[in-house]
Amino acid sequence: KKATTTIPVVMAASRDPVGSGFIASLATPGGNITGLTSDPSPEFHGKRLELLKAAVPRATRVALLWNPLPPSAATYRKIVEDAALKLGMSVQVVEVRGRDEFDSAFAAIVRGRADAVVVDSDPVFFTARSQLVELAMKHQLPAVYQAREFVVIGGLMSYGDNVAYRFRRAAVYVDKILKGAKPGELAVEQSAKFEFMLNLKTARQLGLALPPTILLRADEVIQ
Repeated sequence: KKATTTIPVVMAASRDPVGSGFIASLATPGGNITGLTSDPSPEFHGKRLELLKAAVPRATRVALLWNPLPPSAATYRKIVEDAALKLGMSVQVVEVRGRDEFDSAFAAIVRGRADAVVVDSDPVFFTARSQLVELAMKHQLPAVYQAREFVVIGGLMSYGDNVAYRFRRAAVYVDKILKGAKPGELAVEQSAKFEFMLNLKTARQLGLALPPTILLRADEVIQ
């Protein structure tokens, strides 16, 4: 956005493009940027905690791994805290701004005696997913993540949209622009399809007996 106001830019993943100042609105982006946003609404983040509680009923205290820097971060934090209150859970908010802070963050989670972890949606966490999954397993902490990419490498569970699908959809925008469409007039697309994934092998390693009801809710179960 700083580099050009004329070359079309297509977003494949943007957490809060309006709040970040990339576009004017989802319906009419204006300028030279359009594409897709990865979050449908803030309430989406409370759903992850609900699923985690259903999978780990004994959990009464949850740690929220949270990057405070994005414009919408405070809103997402409050959504998780409100969801925890409804579920009778307490929340330990652990701030992380970069992957060099992960070790100290999990040390704080352990000291805080959290029963489980909610990993917020953030590029910092997604790009370092192997490190996060390894730390959660090292400390025997059930965790819920933002995407299937965490679960296929050993994360316990995830709830979110399909990242690969979003990038394929971005190609549709590129095609339209190359055929003459103006990016500022192409509405930004919100995620509409979400998937809930579980890893049973990881559950066994954590000593969890997942309730049959949570297994039935999963879109995919890794054995």
